[in-house]
Amino acid sequence: MSLFQEIDTQGVKELLDQKNVNIVDIRDPGSYATGHIPSAVSVDDSNVQEFTENTDKDKPLVVCCYHGISSQGAAAYFAEQGFKKVFSMTGGFEAWQANYPAE
Repeated sequence: MSLFQEIDTQGVKELLDQKNVNIVDIRDPGSYATGHIPSAVSVDDSNVQEFTENTDKDKPLVVCCYHGISSQGAAAYFAEQGFKKVFSMTGGFEAWQANYPAE
């Protein structure tokens, strides 16, 4: 059994609309600053421990990267840290940006 599931941009948008999701953006800070999914939090090596310790592990967690590849490893990591429902977003931010507005 996989530690995480894949989710497409439409599924992420539905979770966002329900206000029932935490979104982690693992791209570099410059890319995050240029544009990101609404309410997404930039997480990297400098703040991952703080994020893991202070975030509700029962709330669904979506991991976003550039194209949906790096987010798979990060999603597995967060699942190992005790997050109950973890998703890797297929297509990454590039897919999001093609379908929905960014902040």
